Order: sequence, then C-alpha cells, then structure tokens
Amino acid sequence: MDRLVLSDAGWERMAPLIIGRPDQKGSTGRDNRMFVEGVLWIVRTGSPWRDLPEVFGDWNSVFRRFSRWSIKGVW
Repeated sequence: MDRLVLSDAGWERMAPLIIGRPDQKGSTGRDNRMFVEGVLWIVRTGSPWRDLPEVFGDWNSVFRRFSRWSIKGVW
C-alpha cells in the first residue's frame, strides 16, 4: 500500500499508547500499525468493512478488534 496516513514520526509517538503491545499482558496485535492504518482507511474512504484492502489484514479481524476497542472506550 503506497498511501499510509501515519508518518513514521507520528507512529513512533502513537505506538506506546496502543493496547495489545508485546510488553503487555494478554494477547498482542499482529501488526498494530497496520490495524490503525486500516481503521483510518475505513474512516477516510467511508467504505464498508468488507472492502478493506487485504494489506491491512482480514477485514473481519480488523472489524472485531475495532469493535472491542470501541466497547473499551479506546476510540
């Protein structure tokens, strides 16, 4: 994917705030940055989750993680 939203510097500032990091108890996200980029892609395009490009991961997995984060109040 050529057009990511987050710059490397922006991601470096955000990464420590993301839940699901390897240094935390519980399950870890496979690729936290691509998950966040996928959510930003959905927000930016207004597309349905099923249209999420595979580069961001399986659309249903990304959607379920987004939903869990929403319930926890992360967003």
